[in-house]
Amino acid sequence: MMRHALCAAALAGFIACAATAAGKPADQAAPLGKRLFDYHCASCHGTGIGNPGAAMKPGTDALRVKYGGELPALLSERTDLTPETVAYFVRNGVSVMAPYRKTEIDDAQLAALGTWLSRNNPDLKRR
Repeated sequence: MMRHALCAAALAGFIACAATAAGKPADQAAPLGKRLFDYHCASCHGTGIGNPGAAMKPGTDALRVKYGGELPALLSERTDLTPETVAYFVRNGVSVMAPYRKTEIDDAQLAALGTWLSRNNPDLKRR
């Protein structure tokens, strides 16, 4: 029952956010990866209030439940992400998150997104 409620909430959030994401102007001063995150991901995985009655965006809330406080629910605050992990989930999807095709996020954009989301990973700074 809980899974169905999460799926319904995530789907409703995705539909609502997809309708508004197209109209958002990109902050041209921000790095490409951040702009891509804001355009494609923040509607579900960003900060702020989610669907009516939800304290968080659906993707952020789903990660909060999944990790139970062991990892940050906000992708932008994670310190364990790698570009390869980001690429895997973007291309393959997970749970109610649909995969993104190369016509939606090309390989160069995906690399920029992965670089931005993994910027807090201390292990990658040693490479």
